[in-house]
This record gives sequence, structure tokens and C-alpha cells, in this order.
Amino acid sequence: QLQFVESGGGLVQPGGSLRLSCKASGFTLDSTKIGWFRQAPGKEREGVSCISIGGGITYYAASVQGRFTISRDNAQNTVYLQMNNLKAEDTGVYYCAAGVGFTNQDMCTSRISQLRYWGKGTLVTVSS
Repeated sequence: QLQFVESGGGLVQPGGSLRLSCKASGFTLDSTKIGWFRQAPGKEREGVSCISIGGGITYYAASVQGRFTISRDNAQNTVYLQMNNLKAEDTGVYYCAAGVGFTNQDMCTSRISQLRYWGKGTLVTVSS
């Protein structure tokens, strides 16, 4: 089955950090852009960060700019999301997905419904 497996979520206090991992299952990452997305209770899924195939170009949503860092290790078939200074509004289920032919910004904003290989997500809860 072609999908991502997300991990690393958990309960963290405001101001804390988490590192999420997204490992590809059944395919290799080296020919596709990857993005992290999240969905809070009662809200639509939104793009958090997207990264180019080589890892040199990234996009971040304004709400996470300066706090989150996306990276990828194609040899390990894995993409990471380092999240620092977490806030309550970062709470949600975090997913990753793949896309081809879009800019990083489009992939993270207007093309979410066209992305592939969605995993089951990992829950991040930021609460004191």
C-alpha cells in the first residue's frame, strides 16, 4: 500500500518542542515534493510546510514561520517537521502528503485536495 506513516506526536506544554517524522511506505520520496498538513477539531485541513524534491526550497504558513522547520532525508525515505515554541493553536492531527508539478506554496494552499499518499496522521496536543 502506498502511503506515508507519520509519527512523533504527543502531548506537550506551550513553549515546548516536538519532532514529527513521515516515512514513505511502498514508494520512494526522491521524485516528489512533500508537505506537512494539519487539521484541528472542527476546522479544515491546512498546509503547514512544503519542501522541494532536493530540500533546498521550503514554504511555511505564516502561523508557523520561524518556529517550525521542515527537512527531508531521501536516503531514509523520511521527511521531518521540527516544531519549536509550540502554541495551543498548533493542536491537531498532522499529516504528510506528496505532490508533483506544483509550487511549494500552491501545494500547501490551493492544491491540498490533489495530493497523494495521505497517512493516518499523528496527534499533537499543546496544553498545560
